[in-house]
Amino acid sequence: MIDRIGSVKSRFYPKKSMTFKTSKDIPSSEITDEKIWLGRREAVRSMGVLLLTGLATKTAFESKDVHAETSSSLILSSRDVTKEKNVTHYNNFYEFSYYKEEPASLAQALIIDPWSVEVSGLVEHPTTFALEDLQRLFPLQDRIYRLRCVEAWSAVIPWLGFPLKDLLSRVSPLSSAKYVKFTSVMQPEAMVNQRDNRVLAWPYVEALRLDEAVHPLTLLSLGMYGKPLMKQNGAPIRLVVPWKYGFKSIKSLVKIELVAEPPVTTWNQAAPEDYGFYANVNPEVPHPRWSQASERPLGSRFFTPRRVTQLFNGYQEEVGSLYSGMDLRRFY
Repeated sequence: MIDRIGSVKSRFYPKKSMTFKTSKDIPSSEITDEKIWLGRREAVRSMGVLLLTGLATKTAFESKDVHAETSSSLILSSRDVTKEKNVTHYNNFYEFSYYKEEPASLAQALIIDPWSVEVSGLVEHPTTFALEDLQRLFPLQDRIYRLRCVEAWSAVIPWLGFPLKDLLSRVSPLSSAKYVKFTSVMQPEAMVNQRDNRVLAWPYVEALRLDEAVHPLTLLSLGMYGKPLMKQNGAPIRLVVPWKYGFKSIKSLVKIELVAEPPVTTWNQAAPEDYGFYANVNPEVPHPRWSQASERPLGSRFFTPRRVTQLFNGYQEEVGSLYSGMDLRRFY
């Protein structure tokens, strides 16, 4: 399990676990509801033979028995939860809409069956993985991560996924590979804002340094709240990088490329002063139009006190060494 970050438990090896420590506890206002985890076993079983893409075959979600664990250090009252509905009905998914409430309905037009992810570039074994391959090759793990949006709202979300490093190890990056470029799907027939480039250039592109990409916390997620990802949250597979602002966690991923030079990314190209390439959560580096020193927990009431933002979103102990010697204010 992950103490204070959340549980990490292999579905195929339920008796083994690993622990990542953080320097600070997640406040009670951010803890995932006990009902989600106590009921998770039944939720997974009830999926029957539903494939993530809708195919009538067994999935990684129910191909092995799930031994969901609860911990008194992680379980608090349901009134302290980032509720699933808030996470699934308040989304930045600009391919569909520039309004946060609309992707929940508009994204249902996204076609996710069939789906594959191409891994290429500076690798020994370029491979295109069908979604079924990913489910078969990589046991899913439970991860509870903080999510911090650059717009100064936050949530804590229980993800299902596997470390990106496991996928990259199968294609054997070359020594010349220094960065990893990620590309989202192009479906202009469903993603109506992709029909022009007036606001952003499509498809959506993000990138990490290779050492960031292979960090154990960097996740490829296929699910959340014990279920397959919903389309508005980036189905069927997305990136999750918990110490960076949310726009780095690209949705509906179709291509991963290993490259030698820093790639041009969508938001950094559109507004480099607003959206840095690194985009590490840092309360001391304000956005040009607002402070990043505090954040609003998603679903909180209007008069609820804002939460103090932590450096690297609370994961400094785990990832701080990646940026040793760097000026964190300059390299936002």
